[in-house]
Amino acid sequence: MSKTETFQPDWYEGELPPRSFRALFRWNDPKAFKHPSRGFYRHLRDTFGMSDEDFKNPSPALEEFDLQQPPRLPEKTRRELAALVGEENASEDTFERVRRSYGAGMLDALRLRQRVVENLPDLVLRPRGRADVEAVVAYCDRAGIPVQVYGGGSSVTRAYEAVKGGVTLDLSAHMNRVIALNETDQTVTVEPGIWGPDLERILNNAPRTLGANRAYTVGHFPQSFEHSSVGGWVVTRGAGQNSTYYGKIEDMVRSQEYVTPRGILRTPPYPRCATGPDINQIMIGSEGTFGVLTEVTLRICRYQPENTRRFSYLFKSWEDGVNAYREVMQSEAGFPSVFRLSDPEETDVALRMYSIADSIADRGLKVLGFQPMARCMLLGSADGDKGYTALVARKVDAVCRRYGALNLSALRLTQRWEHSRFADPYMREDLLDHGIIIDTLECAVTWSQLPEVHRRVRAVVKARPRTICMTHMSHAYPQGTNLYFIFIMRESDPNAYLDLQYGVLQAIQDSGAAMSHHHGIGKQTAPWLEGQIGTPVMDVFRALKAHFDPRGILNPGGTLGFDLSEEQRAKRWGYRGRNG
Repeated sequence: MSKTETFQPDWYEGELPPRSFRALFRWNDPKAFKHPSRGFYRHLRDTFGMSDEDFKNPSPALEEFDLQQPPRLPEKTRRELAALVGEENASEDTFERVRRSYGAGMLDALRLRQRVVENLPDLVLRPRGRADVEAVVAYCDRAGIPVQVYGGGSSVTRAYEAVKGGVTLDLSAHMNRVIALNETDQTVTVEPGIWGPDLERILNNAPRTLGANRAYTVGHFPQSFEHSSVGGWVVTRGAGQNSTYYGKIEDMVRSQEYVTPRGILRTPPYPRCATGPDINQIMIGSEGTFGVLTEVTLRICRYQPENTRRFSYLFKSWEDGVNAYREVMQSEAGFPSVFRLSDPEETDVALRMYSIADSIADRGLKVLGFQPMARCMLLGSADGDKGYTALVARKVDAVCRRYGALNLSALRLTQRWEHSRFADPYMREDLLDHGIIIDTLECAVTWSQLPEVHRRVRAVVKARPRTICMTHMSHAYPQGTNLYFIFIMRESDPNAYLDLQYGVLQAIQDSGAAMSHHHGIGKQTAPWLEGQIGTPVMDVFRALKAHFDPRGILNPGGTLGFDLSEEQRAKRWGYRGRNG
C-alpha cells in the first residue's frame, strides 16, 4: 500500500475551548465530528491540485474570543429592557451577542476566522414567555429600538444580523415548551424556541411524556434538524428531508400567535376554510418582520417506523433519473417520504464517500453501462401505513426499472445516508481548516424549467477553475421539485466566495427559478426578491409591513427586501472592510 493510501490528514478532534472563535461557527455539538472519507479526501486533494502535505498543520481557530464591541444603547435603556425580562436574562457580553447575530452560513465562518465582528445587537434578552415578549416589543416600538429574533442559530441567509443594533430576543432559552397535545385533532401546540430533536423525542414517546394513546411524529427533518427550532422552521417556510410525504412546514402549521407592535395576532386552527386570504400563510415565511412568533400549532402524524420501506437505484443518465423521478410523482400511486436524486457529479462524489468508486463492484457497474459522470443515484424511503409503504415501494421499483435503473437496495445506501445525514455539515470545519470552502444554495423549479436551471447554475460554478458542483433534487411535487446545489472550492477570501455566491443567485433568477425553496430569504437573498416576485407583489409585502410594524423596528436592515441599503440594492453587500 502506498504512502498516499495510508496518509491520514490532521483533522481536528481536540477539546473545543468554549469561548473560542471556533465555538462561534462550529456546527451544533462541540464534541461531534464527521471527517471526509478516504475516497472523498483523495478526490478533494486531486481536484484542487493539493498534496498530502497541504493537509497537515490545520488552522482550527481555537484562539480565545477577545474582541470587545461596546453596546450603543444608553445604559439607562439597557437597564430598563433588562428589567422587563429579569436581569439574569439579559446579556451585554460581546461573545454572546456575536453568537446570536452570526448564523451557520459560510460567510459567518469566514468572517469569524478573520476576526471580523459586525452587525451585533446591543443587548441579548431571553424572554420567559409571551408577556415578556409583549413588554419588550411595546418598549422598543415606543423608543424606536430594533428587535431581532433568535431561535436555533442555523440560518444560512444572514437572517438575524443586527445591522441597526438594538436587541435580540433569544426564544430558545425559556420559550421551548410543549403547551398542549390534542389527539382528537392530531395536533401539538408548542412555543417557538423548542428544538427539533426535543419535540420529536417528546412526540415519539408521547404515551410516556404526554400521557397519549400512541406515538407521534412531526415528520420535519431538515439538514439542520439537530440545530434548529420550530419557530425558525415556520418563519422561513422550511422543509425537511422527508417533505415529499409529510410536506413543508406551511403544510403542517394549523395556527399561530404573534406579538406585533399592533398587538397580538392569532390565526384560526381550521385545516381549511373560505374566509378570505389565508392569514396563516401570510405570516409563515415573514422572518420576524411582521411580528414575533410566540406559539404555533402543528399537525402531527402517527409514528410508525416499523413500516418504513427504503430503496436505492442507479440510473445510466441524469435524463433517465429525472424522467423516472417525475413519473413517480405524477403516477397518483402515493408519494415517497425521502426522495433524493443526485446528478452525475454528486453521484460520483457519493460513490467515493461510500467507497464504491474504483472498487470491484464499480468495475461491474461500468460493464453494465453505468459510467462515471453520467450515472445518477436515487435514494428514498416510504413512510406511513404498512400497506401504503408497500404500494409506494412497488410503484417506485416498477418505474425505475422501466427507465433501466439498477436496484442497489441491497447495498443499504439509503440507510447509510440516514445514519450520517445530520452529521455531514461537521465536515465543513475540517475542510475550512485546510482552506477549502463547501457551501450550498437551493431553488424551486417546475419540471419544464429544471434542465435550463441546472445547466445555467452549473455553468456559473464551473466557470471557476477547479470547483466542484454537486446537485440533487430532494423535495418533490407532481408539478416540480427543488434543485439543491453544493459547491466546493479552495478559497479563504470572503470576497471571492461572495462573487461565486452572487453569481449563482443571479443565475437562479435569470433562469426563472424561485430564489429559495426552503432556506428563506434573510438579508443575503433579499436583493433578488423583488425581481423574483415582481413589484406589485412586493408592494403588498410593504403594505403588510407598514401595517404590522409602522415604525420598522422588527428585524430591520434588509430582511425580506425591506429597507435595503444602497450596497444591498447593488447586490454587493459583503462585510466590513470589503474592497478595503
